[in-house]
Amino acid sequence: MAAGRMPVGKQNRLRRQILGALAALPLVLGPVAASASSAVVLMYQRVGEPSASSTNIRLEQFDAHLQVIVERGLNVIPVPEILTALRAGRALSDRTIGLTFDGGFRSFYTDAWPRLREAGLPFTLFIATDTIDDASDGSSDGYMTWEQIREIARGRATVGTQTASHRLMPLLGRDANDRDIARAMQRLEAELGQRPQVFAYPYGAMSRAARAAVEEAGLEAAFGQHSGVLHPGSSFLFLPRFPMNEVHGGAERFRLAAGALPLEVVDVTPSEIFLGSGRNPPIVGFTVTGRALPNIDLLTCYISGQGKVRMERIGRARVELRFDKAFPAGRPRLNCTMPARQGRWRWYGTQFLVPRP
Repeated sequence: MAAGRMPVGKQNRLRRQILGALAALPLVLGPVAASASSAVVLMYQRVGEPSASSTNIRLEQFDAHLQVIVERGLNVIPVPEILTALRAGRALSDRTIGLTFDGGFRSFYTDAWPRLREAGLPFTLFIATDTIDDASDGSSDGYMTWEQIREIARGRATVGTQTASHRLMPLLGRDANDRDIARAMQRLEAELGQRPQVFAYPYGAMSRAARAAVEEAGLEAAFGQHSGVLHPGSSFLFLPRFPMNEVHGGAERFRLAAGALPLEVVDVTPSEIFLGSGRNPPIVGFTVTGRALPNIDLLTCYISGQGKVRMERIGRARVELRFDKAFPAGRPRLNCTMPARQGRWRWYGTQFLVPRP
């Protein structure tokens, strides 16, 4: 047994205790007095697949997240209900969260879904339909089949899409993206009897052209893979989610993300986050609004690969970021945070895409 690893028998007993408490969650929580105009969405991919650590969450980590839901009295509701409430300006219970799972990996079916089903927790599953087609006809391994997804969809699940091919949308032309989304919508309608209303950009990569294709397809909301908090002023075609994986998936990280508050900003530049030739490093700026404004002096921003970013204040509320060098090829993420009440943090993030030469 590896040092520090909990014995299997004890893990199973703990899991049963957690799931028992989750099953009784409405009785445990009772009426919720506090209300909020924001919500956090968490993103998972593989569950219990240690060979893919960058996209995997270990089972003991996932069980710890379920335990935090109980301990903190988190309000887990379907993602479409969160979106409807925010659009309508209706208050949500404080510490409302949504759970999402990308990729359609078989480990979700074997390990995550039984836990979610036993606990009665709703979730959203985002799939790329080509991989499900391949798994269903036996030409691909490691993914769920349509039969398994239909079984899941009969429960407390929302099924959305990540296109058919799961290719980087900013690298494709508009016609190719239109066809890719349309093919995914048709396959989901044929297999599940309904068209999806929510979307997740493959790899979290968005561009103006990709967003236009999503909007033209009639999808109500689209998610990236950048950290942040949903609120009524969010761009509903590029919504944030806190990614959870082995490195950033400990119980404390989950508590931090689940308790995050919105850092509301407007007039964000650049409008195009697909950084082609001549646009790297970008000129990044935003105007801070809402409850974060009185504490703007506490704002700190970080960018992947460079760490803390130099900031320049223009007037009372405008912030512009200065980068020492160009972003490397890949998907660098920007995270801006400031401390808030009760040990919580306000959070704004975005993700760029830098094409390889």
